[in-house]
Amino acid sequence: MDSLQNHLHRLQERLKGSSESYRLDAQVLLSHVLQKPRAWLLAHPEAHLTPDQRQELEQAVQRLERGEPLPYVLGHWEFYGLDFLVSPAVLIPRPETELLVEYALRWLQEHPGRRSAADIGTGSGCIAVSLAVNVPDLQVIAGDISPAALQVARSNAARHDVTDRVHCIQTDLLSGVEERFDLICANLPYIPTEILQNLDVARAEPWLALDGGPDGLSSVRRLLQDLPARRAPGGRALLEIEASQGAAARQAAGRFFKADQVSVLPDLAGRDRLLIISNQ
Repeated sequence: MDSLQNHLHRLQERLKGSSESYRLDAQVLLSHVLQKPRAWLLAHPEAHLTPDQRQELEQAVQRLERGEPLPYVLGHWEFYGLDFLVSPAVLIPRPETELLVEYALRWLQEHPGRRSAADIGTGSGCIAVSLAVNVPDLQVIAGDISPAALQVARSNAARHDVTDRVHCIQTDLLSGVEERFDLICANLPYIPTEILQNLDVARAEPWLALDGGPDGLSSVRRLLQDLPARRAPGGRALLEIEASQGAAARQAAGRFFKADQVSVLPDLAGRDRLLIISNQ
């Protein structure tokens, strides 16, 4: 009977052509099947898989070899130190979006009287839930146009015990929403259609959550148009953008806000990442 060490070696060989992180992916997948931490896996190379585990592993590897992303195969993924359920109905949470959460949490901590928020295009709910978990008195509307995405978001709110404060609603951006919010967050589709057609991500993750129109800012412009009426006086809006869109996003926001109310925050790599609209 093969040891874990042999299984791991074969896994890495099979995944080598499909992922730059194939070594780590193999460890994560094998740990998932074993329901053990990666540290346990590496500390017990002599252990063995049961027949059921071998079958589960083979099915999972075949999904990866067909191009399915690892988070969808696992059914969950980490974001901002929390574990989120994911499915092909939602985007896979990405580290760059943590900048939005970090900024939002800092602002909320500095403004203890501001406790109403909206997460527009919530997807898996990773932004809304992360905010609610870290700010115990925050109320969040989590909106999405996709019923399937909202089902995942509701499951994640329940998973992290914040269903009483994260309220999932089906809506096209802020259409039909009457409230005003202290904080409005959004990670909307921002990849230009023509570019998206040639990206691997478009074959695995939901097109609706990726396609930003001709220049990538179609959804952003629509949201900007509604922001003045939906943002509470003194509130703040945070929109994630693609690294090349800083100047264009500023210009789009300038149609509805004064120049000194609009700024762009770079990520750790120095690339434009977060459009910030404030009341300065």
